[in-house]
Amino acid sequence: MDETDVLITGATPVGLALALDLERRGVRCLVLEPGDGSVVTPEVSPIGPRTMELFRRWGVADKIRGAEFPGARPRDIAWVTQVGGHEIHRFERFTHDTHTPEPEQICPADWLLPVLQTAVGAHPSGPILYHHQLDGFTQDAEGVTARVANLGTVRARYLVGTTGPCSPIRSACGIPMTSRFGPKFLRNIVFRAPGLAAGLAARGHRPALTYFLLRPCGLRFPLQAMDGEGTFKLIVGSEVGAIDAATLVRDAIAFDTPTEVLSDEQSTVPHVVVERYRDGRVFLLGDAAHTLSSPGGFGRNIGIADAADLAWKLAAVQAGWAGPALLDSYDAERRPVALEGLEAAGIAMRGRGPDSVSAKLRDDTEEGVLARTELGLQLAESVAHWDVDAPEVHFGHGYRSSLVVGDEVKMTAPWRPSSDPGFRAAHAWLRPGVSTLDIFGDGFVLLCFAWHERLADVERAFEQRGVPLQVLTCTDEQIAELYRQPFVLVRPDDHVAWRGSEPPADPLLLADRVRGAC
Repeated sequence: MDETDVLITGATPVGLALALDLERRGVRCLVLEPGDGSVVTPEVSPIGPRTMELFRRWGVADKIRGAEFPGARPRDIAWVTQVGGHEIHRFERFTHDTHTPEPEQICPADWLLPVLQTAVGAHPSGPILYHHQLDGFTQDAEGVTARVANLGTVRARYLVGTTGPCSPIRSACGIPMTSRFGPKFLRNIVFRAPGLAAGLAARGHRPALTYFLLRPCGLRFPLQAMDGEGTFKLIVGSEVGAIDAATLVRDAIAFDTPTEVLSDEQSTVPHVVVERYRDGRVFLLGDAAHTLSSPGGFGRNIGIADAADLAWKLAAVQAGWAGPALLDSYDAERRPVALEGLEAAGIAMRGRGPDSVSAKLRDDTEEGVLARTELGLQLAESVAHWDVDAPEVHFGHGYRSSLVVGDEVKMTAPWRPSSDPGFRAAHAWLRPGVSTLDIFGDGFVLLCFAWHERLADVERAFEQRGVPLQVLTCTDEQIAELYRQPFVLVRPDDHVAWRGSEPPADPLLLADRVRGAC
């Protein structure tokens, strides 16, 4: 019987993120992937700044940036009648450079996955087992016994499911899922138009990464660049019925240019969050726990943050210093984030365009000009760009669990983290190329902007409980002002566990709180 610490089903970006974090913490894992690891339906959605920060920690951020589209293609979002037709509104993507050392990145899924696969590694040198599928499992007080096709029986301390929303692991655990709003039925049409960029340039049009095609009937279809070489994806709803793909592609472009439809696939995107993330020694992660559709990539970004939260807690159990409530906090901390993300996805979907548009929108008449002008003003004042510029989704959530010590705080615009308990600790440059976030990530860090005689008591208390702790002093006055309090305790996932004007009066109690022992 093969043995491992954590058995992960699905070599998805989220599953591989969990494997990356576990491996760097010395926790053995095995990743089961039924397929060969290739991406069947490519997609392009932003890798948010928080996700890029985690990729920075795991050593793959530079490689992901190296997989960027060639050339200087704008990342803009444009609302148009047709590509190359009338432009109604344009949003120039804003990356929150002051908030993070790693601004968002555009990297297609079929480029991202190989980077992560290489970093994790395939069997026998790495933990990924391609063409292996979980056939069933049982769990007991000590671990999970899994039946794996083409391998036999695997014994693991924990099992993590990352694929969904029809997750067999979720079903086997009897965990219900609730749909927060109706599923979305889509057609994904991938096509080639190698002359589109040249045609736009000849007509004086600036290209965009994503176009929202506003049709006189009120429908709006996103069209995305899939690479820098003329491959695009047009996403249409079920409203178009039996209209063939080639006709839809031709109607999306305002001028004649050669096109070739490569695929036309239908999909259903549910909008669900499961009722709980844990069942004994089984955990749900990523799409197995929540499914959110949005060009903003909320689902994937939230899922990778799920992995960062779960990894350090599993590692703490493995190392022997976790309290009994530590693993339960995974659900308490991450499920509310998914619920907030689901609401964000709903806002984004409702805000991509108006409920109805003028039938004269495409007309080269005074009425057409007026209709486009009015619609442009409406889009500029609405939340139409919210799903691609939503710093509150990446930085605006804070954990409220038994592990976080301090009063509840609501972050507001401009969504720059500070040292509020439960929130990601603030980024600031300690020196060129080194962020405050770069000093976090292994154990706990007590960041001190002042000296106090009781600091040694804190170190002894954490040592007594076996909790890894570094006490670091920072003399930068600007960073001290940003962090607001002279003593800030940061968890291994960058989130603030506690802060105060002086060290805690009972450091043993604090150590027990943050490790889930009380």
